[in-house]
Amino acid sequence: MTAPTPATPMNVHLTFDIEVWCNGWDDLDGRFPASFERYCYGSSQHGRYALPKTLEIMNRHGITGVFFVEPLFSARFGPQYLDTITKLIADAGQDIQLHLHPEWTDELPSPPIADATRKRQHLTFYTQDEQAALIGLGRRLLEASTGRPVTAFRAGSFAANRDTYAALRRQGILVDSSLNAMADFTGGSIDALQAPGEQRTIDGVTVYPITVFRDGFGRARPAQVGASSIDELTQAMLAARAAGCRHFVIVSHNFEMLKPGGSDPDWIVVRRFERLCAYLGQHRDLFQVGPLPLPQQVRPVSPIAQRVTVSPWSTAVRHVEQLRRRLG
Repeated sequence: MTAPTPATPMNVHLTFDIEVWCNGWDDLDGRFPASFERYCYGSSQHGRYALPKTLEIMNRHGITGVFFVEPLFSARFGPQYLDTITKLIADAGQDIQLHLHPEWTDELPSPPIADATRKRQHLTFYTQDEQAALIGLGRRLLEASTGRPVTAFRAGSFAANRDTYAALRRQGILVDSSLNAMADFTGGSIDALQAPGEQRTIDGVTVYPITVFRDGFGRARPAQVGASSIDELTQAMLAARAAGCRHFVIVSHNFEMLKPGGSDPDWIVVRRFERLCAYLGQHRDLFQVGPLPLPQQVRPVSPIAQRVTVSPWSTAVRHVEQLRRRLG
Protein backbone atom coordinates (compact mmCIF):
# COMPACT_ATOMS: atom_id res chain seq x y z
CA MET A 1 0.00 0.00 0.00
CA THR A 2 1.49 3.35 -1.01
CA ALA A 3 1.64 6.25 1.41
CA PRO A 4 -0.89 9.05 0.78
CA THR A 5 0.47 12.13 -0.95
CA PRO A 6 1.03 14.88 1.66
CA ALA A 7 -1.36 17.82 1.47
CA THR A 8 1.18 20.48 2.45
CA PRO A 9 4.03 21.64 0.20
CA MET A 10 7.51 20.24 0.79
CA ASN A 11 10.18 22.80 1.64
CA VAL A 12 12.72 23.12 -1.17
CA HIS A 13 15.91 25.03 -0.41
CA LEU A 14 17.76 26.20 -3.52
CA THR A 15 21.23 26.96 -2.18
CA PHE A 16 24.36 28.44 -3.76
CA ASP A 17 27.99 28.45 -2.69
CA ILE A 18 29.40 31.83 -3.71
CA GLU A 19 33.20 31.91 -3.87
CA VAL A 20 36.14 33.43 -5.72
CA TRP A 21 39.23 31.47 -6.80
CA CYS A 22 42.43 32.49 -8.56
CA ASN A 23 43.21 29.16 -10.26
CA GLY A 24 46.10 28.42 -7.90
CA TRP A 25 47.94 30.13 -5.07
CA ASP A 26 50.79 31.71 -7.04
CA ASP A 27 50.60 35.39 -8.07
CA LEU A 28 47.27 35.90 -6.29
CA ASP A 29 47.36 39.67 -6.63
CA GLY A 30 48.01 39.48 -10.36
CA ARG A 31 45.33 36.88 -11.00
CA PHE A 32 42.64 38.28 -8.74
CA PRO A 33 41.05 40.99 -10.95
CA ALA A 34 40.23 38.58 -13.79
CA SER A 35 39.17 35.87 -11.35
CA PHE A 36 36.82 38.21 -9.51
CA GLU A 37 35.25 39.31 -12.80
CA ARG A 38 34.62 35.69 -13.81
CA TYR A 39 33.25 34.45 -10.49
CA CYS A 40 31.15 37.51 -9.76
CA TYR A 41 29.89 38.48 -13.22
CA GLY A 42 30.91 35.82 -15.74
CA SER A 43 30.90 38.35 -18.58
CA SER A 44 31.03 37.17 -22.20
CA GLN A 45 29.56 38.25 -25.52
CA HIS A 46 26.37 36.47 -24.44
CA GLY A 47 25.92 38.42 -21.20
CA ARG A 48 26.79 37.98 -17.52
CA TYR A 49 26.08 34.36 -16.63
CA ALA A 50 27.51 34.14 -13.11
CA LEU A 51 25.61 35.99 -10.36
CA PRO A 52 23.64 38.43 -12.56
CA LYS A 53 22.03 35.74 -14.73
CA THR A 54 21.41 33.47 -11.74
CA LEU A 55 19.58 36.25 -9.92
CA GLU A 56 17.68 37.33 -13.03
CA ILE A 57 16.33 33.83 -13.66
CA MET A 58 15.31 33.34 -10.03
CA ASN A 59 13.58 36.70 -9.77
CA ARG A 60 11.75 36.19 -13.05
CA HIS A 61 10.19 33.02 -11.61
CA GLY A 62 9.70 34.40 -8.10
CA ILE A 63 12.20 32.02 -6.46
CA THR A 64 14.01 32.87 -3.21
CA GLY A 65 17.23 30.97 -2.53
CA VAL A 66 20.02 30.84 0.02
CA PHE A 67 23.36 32.32 -1.06
CA PHE A 68 26.21 31.06 1.12
CA VAL A 69 28.90 33.71 0.53
CA GLU A 70 32.60 33.02 1.21
CA PRO A 71 34.13 36.20 2.78
CA LEU A 72 37.70 35.24 3.78
CA PHE A 73 39.10 36.24 0.37
CA SER A 74 38.10 39.84 1.13
CA ALA A 75 40.46 39.93 4.12
CA ARG A 76 43.23 39.65 1.51
CA PHE A 77 41.89 41.86 -1.29
CA GLY A 78 39.58 44.34 0.45
CA PRO A 79 35.96 44.64 1.64
CA GLN A 80 34.81 46.41 -1.52
CA TYR A 81 34.87 43.13 -3.44
CA LEU A 82 32.74 41.34 -0.87
CA ASP A 83 30.41 44.36 -0.81
CA THR A 84 29.95 44.09 -4.59
CA ILE A 85 28.85 40.46 -4.26
CA THR A 86 26.53 40.97 -1.30
CA LYS A 87 24.91 44.05 -2.84
CA LEU A 88 24.08 42.16 -6.02
CA ILE A 89 22.43 39.41 -3.99
CA ALA A 90 20.70 41.67 -1.46
CA ASP A 91 19.34 43.99 -4.16
CA ALA A 92 17.71 40.93 -5.73
CA GLY A 93 15.95 40.16 -2.43
CA GLN A 94 17.81 36.92 -1.82
CA ASP A 95 18.98 35.42 1.49
CA ILE A 96 22.72 35.76 2.32
CA GLN A 97 24.45 33.36 4.71
CA LEU A 98 28.02 32.30 5.57
CA HIS A 99 30.24 29.99 3.50
CA LEU A 100 33.85 29.36 4.57
CA HIS A 101 36.91 28.07 2.74
CA PRO A 102 39.68 28.08 5.36
CA GLU A 103 42.44 27.53 2.77
CA TRP A 104 42.53 31.34 2.56
CA THR A 105 43.82 31.46 6.14
CA ASP A 106 47.56 31.42 5.39
CA GLU A 107 47.11 34.01 2.62
CA LEU A 108 45.75 36.74 4.90
CA PRO A 109 47.98 39.66 5.98
CA SER A 110 46.76 39.41 9.61
CA PRO A 111 46.73 35.75 10.71
CA PRO A 112 43.39 34.96 12.39
CA ILE A 113 44.84 31.94 14.25
CA ALA A 114 48.24 31.13 15.72
CA ASP A 115 49.05 28.29 13.31
CA ALA A 116 48.54 30.13 10.01
CA THR A 117 51.84 29.38 8.29
CA ARG A 118 50.72 26.26 6.39
CA LYS A 119 47.83 25.63 4.06
CA ARG A 120 45.07 23.42 5.42
CA GLN A 121 42.29 23.02 2.92
CA HIS A 122 39.37 21.77 4.95
CA LEU A 123 37.73 23.03 8.12
CA THR A 124 37.98 19.51 9.53
CA PHE A 125 41.78 19.91 9.56
CA TYR A 126 41.46 22.57 12.30
CA THR A 127 40.85 22.26 16.03
CA GLN A 128 37.55 23.34 17.53
CA ASP A 129 39.11 26.58 18.82
CA GLU A 130 40.59 27.30 15.39
CA GLN A 131 37.28 26.55 13.68
CA ALA A 132 35.48 28.89 16.08
CA ALA A 133 38.00 31.66 15.37
CA LEU A 134 37.72 31.27 11.57
CA ILE A 135 33.92 31.06 11.64
CA GLY A 136 33.87 34.14 13.85
CA LEU A 137 36.09 36.05 11.42
CA GLY A 138 33.91 35.03 8.48
CA ARG A 139 30.76 36.03 10.35
CA ARG A 140 32.15 39.47 11.20
CA LEU A 141 33.29 40.11 7.61
CA LEU A 142 29.93 39.08 6.16
CA GLU A 143 27.86 40.94 8.74
CA ALA A 144 29.92 44.09 8.16
CA SER A 145 29.16 43.78 4.45
CA THR A 146 25.43 43.05 4.71
CA GLY A 147 24.47 44.81 7.93
CA ARG A 148 22.48 41.70 8.85
CA PRO A 149 23.20 38.87 11.32
CA VAL A 150 24.42 35.53 10.01
CA THR A 151 22.04 32.73 10.98
CA ALA A 152 23.19 29.81 8.78
CA PHE A 153 26.45 28.25 7.64
CA ARG A 154 27.95 25.91 5.07
CA ALA A 155 31.53 24.65 5.22
CA GLY A 156 33.65 24.75 2.08
CA SER A 157 33.83 21.34 0.36
CA PHE A 158 31.09 20.22 2.81
CA ALA A 159 33.89 19.55 5.31
CA ALA A 160 32.29 19.55 8.75
CA ASN A 161 32.79 17.38 11.81
CA ARG A 162 31.67 17.33 15.44
CA ASP A 163 33.98 20.23 16.29
CA THR A 164 32.35 22.33 13.57
CA TYR A 165 28.99 22.18 15.31
CA ALA A 166 30.48 23.03 18.68
CA ALA A 167 32.28 25.97 17.01
CA LEU A 168 29.06 27.14 15.31
CA ARG A 169 27.20 27.03 18.60
CA ARG A 170 29.96 29.09 20.23
CA GLN A 171 29.53 31.69 17.50
CA GLY A 172 25.75 31.76 17.86
CA ILE A 173 25.04 30.19 14.45
CA LEU A 174 22.43 27.49 14.97
CA VAL A 175 21.53 26.47 11.39
CA ASP A 176 23.85 24.53 9.06
CA SER A 177 23.82 22.91 5.63
CA SER A 178 27.31 21.42 5.43
CA LEU A 179 26.68 17.69 5.34
CA ASN A 180 26.79 15.97 1.97
CA ALA A 181 26.90 12.19 2.04
CA MET A 182 28.63 12.24 -1.37
CA ALA A 183 31.53 14.45 -0.21
CA ASP A 184 34.80 12.93 1.05
CA PHE A 185 35.27 15.19 4.08
CA THR A 186 31.70 15.30 5.38
CA GLY A 187 31.00 13.95 8.81
CA GLY A 188 34.24 12.90 10.43
CA SER A 189 33.11 12.12 13.99
CA ILE A 190 29.45 12.39 12.90
CA ASP A 191 27.55 9.50 11.38
CA ALA A 192 26.75 11.65 8.36
CA LEU A 193 25.66 8.76 6.17
CA GLN A 194 22.85 7.71 8.48
CA ALA A 195 19.55 8.77 6.89
CA PRO A 196 21.26 11.19 4.48
CA GLY A 197 19.21 14.19 3.52
CA GLU A 198 16.96 14.33 6.58
CA GLN A 199 16.90 17.42 8.78
CA ARG A 200 18.42 16.70 12.18
CA THR A 201 20.00 18.37 15.23
CA ILE A 202 23.71 17.99 16.03
CA ASP A 203 25.04 19.50 19.27
CA GLY A 204 22.23 22.05 19.34
CA VAL A 205 22.61 23.06 15.67
CA THR A 206 19.76 22.35 13.22
CA VAL A 207 21.29 20.68 10.16
CA TYR A 208 19.87 20.47 6.64
CA PRO A 209 22.08 18.07 4.64
CA ILE A 210 22.33 18.20 0.86
CA THR A 211 19.65 15.86 -0.48
CA VAL A 212 20.96 12.61 -1.98
CA PHE A 213 18.85 10.45 -4.30
CA ARG A 214 19.30 7.19 -6.22
CA ASP A 215 19.64 7.78 -9.94
CA GLY A 216 18.06 5.59 -12.61
CA PHE A 217 21.04 3.22 -12.49
CA GLY A 218 20.81 2.82 -8.70
CA ARG A 219 23.77 5.06 -7.81
CA ALA A 220 23.66 7.71 -5.10
CA ARG A 221 23.67 11.25 -6.46
CA PRO A 222 23.64 14.68 -4.77
CA ALA A 223 20.87 17.08 -5.77
CA GLN A 224 23.15 19.50 -7.60
CA VAL A 225 22.14 21.62 -10.58
CA GLY A 226 25.36 21.03 -12.52
CA ALA A 227 25.40 17.29 -11.79
CA SER A 228 21.77 16.20 -12.32
CA SER A 229 19.38 16.34 -15.25
CA ILE A 230 16.21 18.39 -14.86
CA ASP A 231 14.14 15.19 -14.95
CA GLU A 232 16.27 13.70 -12.16
CA LEU A 233 15.78 16.79 -9.99
CA THR A 234 12.03 17.04 -10.56
CA GLN A 235 11.46 13.31 -10.10
CA ALA A 236 13.59 13.29 -6.94
CA MET A 237 11.59 16.18 -5.47
CA LEU A 238 8.30 14.47 -6.25
CA ALA A 239 9.53 11.16 -4.80
CA ALA A 240 10.81 12.88 -1.65
CA ARG A 241 7.50 14.66 -1.14
CA ALA A 242 5.56 11.43 -1.66
CA ALA A 243 7.82 9.76 0.90
CA GLY A 244 6.97 12.39 3.49
CA CYS A 245 10.23 14.37 3.42
CA ARG A 246 9.84 17.90 4.78
CA HIS A 247 13.04 19.42 3.35
CA PHE A 248 14.84 19.02 0.02
CA VAL A 249 18.19 20.81 -0.33
CA ILE A 250 19.60 21.56 -3.80
CA VAL A 251 23.12 22.93 -4.23
CA SER A 252 24.69 25.05 -6.97
CA HIS A 253 27.50 27.62 -7.36
CA ASN A 254 27.97 31.09 -8.80
CA PHE A 255 30.07 29.59 -11.64
CA GLU A 256 27.90 26.58 -12.42
CA MET A 257 26.34 28.09 -15.57
CA LEU A 258 29.81 28.86 -16.99
CA LYS A 259 32.00 26.54 -19.02
CA PRO A 260 35.04 25.35 -17.02
CA GLY A 261 37.99 27.71 -17.18
CA GLY A 262 36.16 30.57 -18.89
CA SER A 263 33.13 32.82 -18.88
CA ASP A 264 31.19 31.45 -21.85
CA PRO A 265 27.79 30.08 -20.82
CA ASP A 266 27.30 26.34 -20.50
CA TRP A 267 23.98 26.32 -22.32
CA ILE A 268 22.98 22.89 -21.07
CA VAL A 269 23.23 23.99 -17.44
CA VAL A 270 21.65 27.38 -18.24
CA ARG A 271 18.59 25.68 -19.73
CA ARG A 272 18.51 23.20 -16.85
CA PHE A 273 18.53 25.98 -14.25
CA GLU A 274 15.90 27.97 -16.13
CA ARG A 275 13.66 24.91 -16.30
CA LEU A 276 14.20 24.14 -12.60
CA CYS A 277 13.18 27.65 -11.53
CA ALA A 278 10.20 27.59 -13.89
CA TYR A 279 9.10 24.21 -12.52
CA LEU A 280 9.32 25.38 -8.90
CA GLY A 281 7.50 28.59 -9.76
CA GLN A 282 4.69 26.68 -11.46
CA HIS A 283 4.22 24.11 -8.67
CA ARG A 284 3.85 26.19 -5.51
CA ASP A 285 1.09 23.84 -4.40
CA LEU A 286 3.72 21.08 -4.16
CA PHE A 287 6.88 22.94 -3.17
CA GLN A 288 7.55 25.89 -0.91
CA VAL A 289 10.89 27.42 -1.93
CA GLY A 290 12.73 29.59 0.57
CA PRO A 291 15.46 30.04 3.20
CA LEU A 292 16.46 27.47 5.78
CA PRO A 293 14.11 27.72 8.78
CA LEU A 294 15.52 28.84 12.11
CA PRO A 295 15.45 26.16 14.86
CA GLN A 296 12.25 27.46 16.47
CA GLN A 297 10.51 27.20 13.08
CA VAL A 298 11.36 23.53 12.51
CA ARG A 299 8.69 20.89 12.90
CA PRO A 300 9.79 17.41 14.03
CA VAL A 301 9.99 14.85 11.22
CA SER A 302 9.79 11.08 11.29
CA PRO A 303 12.54 8.95 9.73
CA ILE A 304 11.90 8.26 6.06
CA ALA A 305 12.27 4.59 5.20
CA GLN A 306 11.54 4.94 1.51
CA ARG A 307 14.49 5.71 -0.77
CA VAL A 308 14.21 8.64 -3.13
CA THR A 309 14.78 7.25 -6.62
CA VAL A 310 14.39 8.48 -10.20
CA SER A 311 13.84 6.76 -13.54
CA PRO A 312 16.59 5.25 -15.73
CA TRP A 313 15.50 7.56 -18.57
CA SER A 314 16.14 10.71 -16.54
CA THR A 315 19.65 9.49 -15.72
CA ALA A 316 20.33 8.50 -19.33
CA VAL A 317 19.43 12.06 -20.35
CA ARG A 318 22.07 13.37 -17.93
CA HIS A 319 24.72 11.10 -19.45
CA VAL A 320 23.87 12.38 -22.93
CA GLU A 321 24.04 15.98 -21.67
CA GLN A 322 27.41 15.35 -20.05
CA LEU A 323 28.76 13.94 -23.30
CA ARG A 324 27.50 16.99 -25.20
CA ARG A 325 29.14 19.30 -22.63
CA ARG A 326 32.50 17.54 -23.00
CA LEU A 327 32.33 17.60 -26.78
CA GLY A 328 31.03 21.16 -26.93
